[in-house]
Amino acid sequence: MARRSTESTIRELPPALSAALAQYTRHLRSERNLSSATVAGYTADVAALLEHLSRLCAQTDPTVAELDLAALRSWLARLRSTGAARTSLARRAAAARSFTAWSVRAGLAEHDPGTRLSSPRATRSLPPILQPEQAEAMLDPSANAAPEDQSPEATALRERDQAVLEVLYGTMIRVSELTGLNLTDIDRRRRVLRVLGKGAKERTVPYGVPADRALAQWLDHGRLVLAGVGSGSAVFLGVRGGRMDPRAVRTLTHARTAQVPGAPDIGPHGLRHSGATHLLDGGADLRAVQEMLGHASLATTQIYTHISSDRLAAVYRQAHPRA
Repeated sequence: MARRSTESTIRELPPALSAALAQYTRHLRSERNLSSATVAGYTADVAALLEHLSRLCAQTDPTVAELDLAALRSWLARLRSTGAARTSLARRAAAARSFTAWSVRAGLAEHDPGTRLSSPRATRSLPPILQPEQAEAMLDPSANAAPEDQSPEATALRERDQAVLEVLYGTMIRVSELTGLNLTDIDRRRRVLRVLGKGAKERTVPYGVPADRALAQWLDHGRLVLAGVGSGSAVFLGVRGGRMDPRAVRTLTHARTAQVPGAPDIGPHGLRHSGATHLLDGGADLRAVQEMLGHASLATTQIYTHISSDRLAAVYRQAHPRA
């Protein structure tokens, strides 16, 4: 049976729970300044939790104060019985703990049952990546050629797509960061981008010569063709001239990797991971990669990237006195 949408779940919540969820969502958005995707994920998880609570409670309009450890555990147990993965259970438990802690601070509950809620340790699998030669093949401009359509609009889109892929792989920024770029965020003289990442944290990311060439072609030619009244200062534009949608970037990435023989089917996240892995395999410092990726914790970078065993062995032979 298909899962119901978050909107329909929220509409059917009892008034007190619906009001609490709306207040919590505003807290995530305005006080914690989380990204729209993170807010949507937390809202969906907490909405499902409150729906479960409303089913458990006999009273017609339960409040957040009714949420106890038994309700939290039964919610996770129900999810586990429907086949939810360990990573999903861990994420939803984290969302529940965030909500119950906020509820106490907001004065909606006296006690925080989330402090006693344990969850399965999430096992994070590494996404597939491109090999360096596969990345080269994907970024080959000839793979983006379409001689049958040489109209200005089609040419502009090809120039945009090439710049998008070069920037994604060359900078390893997130797709939301890429589509959020403005013209003033690009310093072509120094070849760096100013990126607004998660939690509105700003960082500076360098990019290489191929990305610079592709950006120059797009900004000096293709963008002028697609730009319109609604373009504003967005770097990457859609067909109608507005800011490029992240879904279009995902479609592009999947389509271009599908043209490379033997390459895994990856999206922008896989391209980001590929670039980070190639950096590490090339000898980059882990903390430098952490800074480029915009990770708050080095532990996240260690999980997110992996180093080939050959390079580890080479480093050991070079550096260890007893190698």
